[in-house]
Amino acid sequence: MMKLRHLFNNPALAEMLLGNWEYDETSLELFQYFRISANAIYPFRRDGEICFLRCCPSSEKVRENLAAELDFIGYLRGRHYNALEPVPAKSGDLLVQKQTPWGEYYASVFKRVKGKQISEASFEDEIMFAYGAALGQLHQLSSEYTNPIRKRWTHVEVFGWIEETLRELTGETLALAEARLLREYFSTLPVHQRNYGLIHYDFELDNVFYDASTKSCSVIDFDDAMYHWYILDIVQALESMRSEISEKEYPHKEAVFLQGYQSHFDLDNDLWAAAPVFGRFANLYSYTRVTRSIQERWENEPEWLVTLRSKLARSLASEAETFGSPIDGIS
Repeated sequence: MMKLRHLFNNPALAEMLLGNWEYDETSLELFQYFRISANAIYPFRRDGEICFLRCCPSSEKVRENLAAELDFIGYLRGRHYNALEPVPAKSGDLLVQKQTPWGEYYASVFKRVKGKQISEASFEDEIMFAYGAALGQLHQLSSEYTNPIRKRWTHVEVFGWIEETLRELTGETLALAEARLLREYFSTLPVHQRNYGLIHYDFELDNVFYDASTKSCSVIDFDDAMYHWYILDIVQALESMRSEISEKEYPHKEAVFLQGYQSHFDLDNDLWAAAPVFGRFANLYSYTRVTRSIQERWENEPEWLVTLRSKLARSLASEAETFGSPIDGIS
């Protein structure tokens, strides 16, 4: 999540950035359907086709990570994986870096994928199997993605960012202790080609689209991709499902998802037993990003911002409840 000062709608900025691409000028009315969180996303049309401008301040992202994300998407699409398609700018670049009156920004454009978000679809077994299969196929291809020219950051680098960010904040002793505990735990885990690689990190229901005509899924938003154990993607996908499926139906739907996954890639049963610890990593990373986001305050903040800050603060308190609890084998 970006700092709160970047969450304000700015159609003038979006139009300036979009000027680096060809677009249907009459389609800028679609900007009203924008959304902003980790990036600002503005829909528009290009040759009648729906596309999305994704932009963010350069202070919020690492250019090497963004370039590596686009490289990975290109690799996946070259292997016939249904990842979203980037659109080159007029310059031919997939990633544009531009100085604007609001500061320096990164921007990319992507075509809309086919199908309906799984979060808006039913949770029939056919869809859950396809959802799991899409993640298994992604991990299979990732395991073969070796020696890229530009690499996304690793879980070790993410820990470094977490600890550096928490040290800059005040009163985060427990979160820092959690970071040290988790770093020590993950340093003990085996790393090899079949259990560790470039993961999506946000393979949740709203980032995967199911196309009933092909009975397959398309995947968007690789923005948070990192090198980690594949099991983390599974843990987060299942947590996303758990929040939407009844407690009674969930065990069966989880089993169907895992069957789909294992139709393309093996499940590491030893790491699966440690799923709760992987969940703690995701929890800490989320906590750190949100805490950083809400630090700044201004006079006369709009009501929606006050409400959002309050909601996020309650979420942070819940996330912090697990900090420091023991992990088997780690003192």
